[in-house]
Amino acid sequence: MVKSLKSHPKGLYILFFSEMWERFSFYGMRALLVLFMTKEFLFSDERAYTVYGAYTALVYATPFFGGLLADRILGYRLAVITGGILMTIGHFLMAFEHPAFLEFLKGILPPLASLLDNHAIFYLALTTLILGNGFFKPNISTIVGALYDKNDPRKDSAFTIFYMGINLGAFLAPLVCGTVGELYGWHWGFTLAGIGMVFGLVVFVLGQKHLEGKADLKVSPDQEKTISFARKMVYLGIIFAVILVWFLVQSYIYGTLLTVIGVLVLAYIIYYTLTHFDSVDRQRVTVALILTFFSMVFWSFFEQAGSSINLFTDRNVDRTVFGFTIPTSSFQAVNPLFILILAPIFSWLWNYLEARDIDPPTPVKFALGLTQLGLGFGALFMGAYLYKETGVVPLIWLILGYFLHTTGELCLSPVGLSMITKLSPQQIVGMMMGTWFLATAFSQHIASVIAKFTGIEEGGAAAEGSLNPVDTVMVYGEVFGWIALSAIFFGIVAFVISPVLRKWMHGIH
Repeated sequence: MVKSLKSHPKGLYILFFSEMWERFSFYGMRALLVLFMTKEFLFSDERAYTVYGAYTALVYATPFFGGLLADRILGYRLAVITGGILMTIGHFLMAFEHPAFLEFLKGILPPLASLLDNHAIFYLALTTLILGNGFFKPNISTIVGALYDKNDPRKDSAFTIFYMGINLGAFLAPLVCGTVGELYGWHWGFTLAGIGMVFGLVVFVLGQKHLEGKADLKVSPDQEKTISFARKMVYLGIIFAVILVWFLVQSYIYGTLLTVIGVLVLAYIIYYTLTHFDSVDRQRVTVALILTFFSMVFWSFFEQAGSSINLFTDRNVDRTVFGFTIPTSSFQAVNPLFILILAPIFSWLWNYLEARDIDPPTPVKFALGLTQLGLGFGALFMGAYLYKETGVVPLIWLILGYFLHTTGELCLSPVGLSMITKLSPQQIVGMMMGTWFLATAFSQHIASVIAKFTGIEEGGAAAEGSLNPVDTVMVYGEVFGWIALSAIFFGIVAFVISPVLRKWMHGIH
């Protein structure tokens, strides 16, 4: 194992720690966001879910544009640094969204304080986090691949190491940022997330020599002036992007926008496929689109973790263990902990089955993922139903739900994006990748719509702790029950049509 780790370039570990700290900052903020809105701002659940859905949807939509700009104008290094700076600003703005800061402003700049008093800093913070993620997230992953030749056998293990960094950051963040934010003040939790982002940015900048120039855009002398001008336009465009995203993140229009874009992209893909490809490629593209749909369904349900499941945990789960009440946000670490434990086991299992030629085809893995996700929500429903008289659900039901969600994720998530690249004809690989991420963004919107069915009207009551658990437990339980049935239904559908999908894949496993 040690020998295998040493065989990789040092640049991989620069990227490992940069991404780990970036994910620490992202998941630290994510663990607190809905709780912060409902308890500090006294938002109703519905409004909090809307903002959370807009934030997460746009977080997944912007990497498409950040990747394009890095490919053609900025290069990956500048894109990552730009994204890191924007996210650092966003996290520290979240820390400044605090009554004491506003009182200070009122004393020196009353007009500015009046403007910012309407949560303007909060929305500006979300905006810079969204745009920063768009520049950072797709391009640091691209640099990992660039460190290796196309057929380098170390590439798969490199991404495995890199993704372990992602999950390590996701595991630590809720325990550190979440605990500090809930127990000592929201602004301190957000500050820690910002410090994490600073660490990630510093590691990346100081480790440039180990990236061997692979992160820079190759520009010929005759293109230097053009690229220099284009980069200035990109940075100027960020200002206009801030205005646009600031508007989208606090409005309901983002869902409509995603729907319109999605329909147009799907229509174009269908048209292009019918007019440019033979029957084999048409069927492969069809399979790719169907798998994209099932993935969208999966993440629409799975992403209840940061919204409705988070508030269910806060209001209806017995979080006391050995006399200590565990902060709600800490449970956001359960899923990445299970991934860290189970991912090597699943990797061994798939290799074991493949060696015996009994590895399930990708459509069957999607079916297994959806079914286990449904069983996880079934566990949450059963916990709520069995304890509806008291409204307080034993912790084991929540842990069981997260465990089944994670096993489902490990069946579906690792193979999804890889399969899209394999099934898509070369002419539309980029478009299909963009469609996959667009579907993921849309799933975040659907997740927020679903979460609203669990909404409690009284935003103030939630903050004061005056909600009666008996009144809320089956509000969550009924929705989780319907999600369970829906996920299992789609899992059965995926399993039933898997022979047809496998046939249409024409030898691609």
